Amino acid sequence: MNPTSLASIAALTAATGLVAAPSEPHARQFAPRPNVLFITCDDLRLNIGCFGDSVAITPNIDRLAARGTLFGRAYTQQAVCNPSRQSVLSGRRPDSIRVWDLHAEFRETAPDVVPLPEHFKLNGYRTQAIGKIYHDGKRDAASWNEPELHISMPKREDYRLEENRKPHKSSKAAATEFVDAPESEYPDGRVADAAVDSLKKFAARGSDSSPFFLAVGFRKPHAPFTAPKHYWDLYDPAKIPPVEQPAPPRLAPDIALHDSVELRGYSDMPKVGPLTPAQIVRLRHGYYASTSFTDAQIGRVLDALDRTGLAQNTIIVLWSDHGYHLGEHGLWCKTTCYESDTRVPFIIATPDGRPRGVRTDALVELLDIYPTLVELCGLPPREKLEGRSLVPNLGNPAAPGREGACSQFPRPWPMRKDAVPGVMGYAVRTTTHRYVEWRKFGTLDVVARELYAYKGDQLFETENLASRPENAALIRRMAAMLSQKIP
Repeated sequence: MNPTSLASIAALTAATGLVAAPSEPHARQFAPRPNVLFITCDDLRLNIGCFGDSVAITPNIDRLAARGTLFGRAYTQQAVCNPSRQSVLSGRRPDSIRVWDLHAEFRETAPDVVPLPEHFKLNGYRTQAIGKIYHDGKRDAASWNEPELHISMPKREDYRLEENRKPHKSSKAAATEFVDAPESEYPDGRVADAAVDSLKKFAARGSDSSPFFLAVGFRKPHAPFTAPKHYWDLYDPAKIPPVEQPAPPRLAPDIALHDSVELRGYSDMPKVGPLTPAQIVRLRHGYYASTSFTDAQIGRVLDALDRTGLAQNTIIVLWSDHGYHLGEHGLWCKTTCYESDTRVPFIIATPDGRPRGVRTDALVELLDIYPTLVELCGLPPREKLEGRSLVPNLGNPAAPGREGACSQFPRPWPMRKDAVPGVMGYAVRTTTHRYVEWRKFGTLDVVARELYAYKGDQLFETENLASRPENAALIRRMAAMLSQKIP
C-alpha cells in the first residue's frame, strides 16, 4: 500500500472515531507519561494489506498503520524465534549476547543486559507479559511486575480435531486444520481475551496510577496453520498468489539453503522431495487464514484500548520476530539470510500530533525498537544498545534510515545446546542489494559469498552475482559495511 492509501485510511478512521484527530502538528508532549502496548507475532511476513498485499484480509493491522508510521523496510537480526526475540528485548545483536539457538538465554550469556521491559519496570512502569514474548518456555521474572501469563499450550492445543490431538508417530500432527470452533478455543484467542481483561484493569486504576508496559505475544501465523473455518472461508484458494521464484537462486551456495526440516516434521508433509502443487496451495491458503485470524485478535486488543480510553495516551508497537518462506526458492519456514525470512512487518503508532498513515522506506532493524521506546517515554538511556532511535522517522518519510540493515544465521542448523556455530552467514541489505558472507565462526575466513540486486519490492533473488568481476568494487564496499557490525 502506498503512502496515499495509508493517508486515506487515516482520514477514514479519524472520521469514524477510531483515531483521535491530531492536534498541534508538531506537538511531542505526553501527559502523563505514555503507556506502551507492545504487540509481537510469530512468523508474520508481509502478506498484509497495508504492506501491499491486495489479497490479504487484515483490516486491523491496516487501521493500526493508519494510526502511525509503517516501516516498509524493517529487518530482523536472526530469522528464528529465540535469537530474534532476545536481540529485540536486549537491544543487542545475537553475537553480542551469544544467543544463536533455541536454548541460550542472555541472562546467562550476557548477564549485564537489562532488557527492555525491565528497564521500564525500573523506571516506574507496570510491566506485564501475555502470550509469547520471550521464546516458548523462556521466562524472565525480573522483566515483569506480574507473573508471565504464557497461556496454556499443551502439545496438541493448536488442534481441535481428535485425529490431530491424539499422539502421532510423527513429532507433529497435520500442518493445516480448520473447523467451526470458537476463537477462545485457540491459544491466540485466549491471549486476546487476557489482553482485553488487562486493559480493562489498567483503565480501572485511573489516570493517577503508574503507566503500563503491556506485552502481548501472538503465536500465529506460526505453523501448524490452524484457525477457525471462518478465516479459511475468507479466501478462494484459486486466487491466492502463486509462489514467487520457486527455484533456488542460480549459483547460490548450498550452505545458504536448507531442506525445510521444520515443515517436514508435520505428519502430512513429505519427509524428502518436493511438495505437490495441492500441498503448496493448501499451505499458502492456511498461512493467509492464520494471518487473518491473528489480525482479528489484534483488532480485539485495539478495540479494547479504544473503548477504555487508554488509546489517548498509549504508544502501540507491532512487530514480527522474523519473516517466513512459503515456497520461495523451494524453501519453507525460516532459518536463512534471504529477504523473505529477514524482512518483517513493523509499525509504531504514537498518540501525539505526528502525521499518521505514513509509510517510510528507510532501512531499519528490530534492534531500533529499544532505544526508540526509551526516547519516546523519556526514560534514561541505556549503555551498549546497538540500535538507533527511530523517533526522527515517525511521521516523516523523508528522514534517513541506515545505510544497511544487518542479519545473520548460523550453520549447521538446528544447533545443539551450548554449541557454537560452525559457520555464520552475515548479511547486509541496502536499498538496492543484499550481500552475504558465510564465515567460519570467530574468524575472517569466508567460505562463500552471495550478492543479489533488487528492483523495488520484487523479490529478485534469481542469481547470485558475487562472482561477476564488475561487482568487485560493490562487494568491497558492502563487505566493509558488514565488518562494522561483526564483533
